[in-house]
Amino acid sequence: MSRDPILRNALSIGVATAVYAVSFGVLSVAAGFSVVQTCVMSVVCFTGASQLTFVSVIAAGGGVAGALPPALLLAARNAIYAVSLKDILSGSPPKRALRAQVIVDETTAMAHAQPTLAAKRRAFDLTALCLFTAWNIGTLAGALAGSGLGNPRDYGLDAVFPAVFLALLAPQLRGPDAIRAAVAGALIAAALVPVAPAGVPIIAAALGAVPVLLASNRRRARVALGEVPEASR
Repeated sequence: MSRDPILRNALSIGVATAVYAVSFGVLSVAAGFSVVQTCVMSVVCFTGASQLTFVSVIAAGGGVAGALPPALLLAARNAIYAVSLKDILSGSPPKRALRAQVIVDETTAMAHAQPTLAAKRRAFDLTALCLFTAWNIGTLAGALAGSGLGNPRDYGLDAVFPAVFLALLAPQLRGPDAIRAAVAGALIAAALVPVAPAGVPIIAAALGAVPVLLASNRRRARVALGEVPEASR
């Protein structure tokens, strides 16, 4: 194992990502995408949560109009990350464009964990290289494996989509406000699933969580101003 902590961590992230990518490849083919379509999506989009959202809506019978908005909503966070990485996204236009393509949770976290600008850039680039390589190799392996499975329902793969979403959601429930928002979104989605087209419940659930988060922000502001005691939060 390398003694370079940045390289070691980047490789570890790459290995973990490859496993996740295999699952995405299998699920994408199970949703009706071809091996080529699945691989192109990973190269061009390169944001796992958004890709999973897109294929899951398609797998549920939705169309592009229903699958694209929630996928874009999840991808929007990468634009926020880009603002915090403005010092790293320097250089020539081609270099900036290349780095912008690989702004995701892992590359951002690795960059911000370093003490100097040079170390931030190196961590960002190494993580991006490991991540992009592992994600696309894993996607190809999963898509090839999935194409030979036959009917995915025979193996229970139709249940994997919601299971993966729950796995992605669980780490985000770190406080009462996040839990309230999740519960509000879940109730809205559950009410709409029987009557709304696939994809619409996801969008409505995300929008339904907004009032909860806005109320939380107002409450925090009042606490900061001393209008309400801290315990009332």
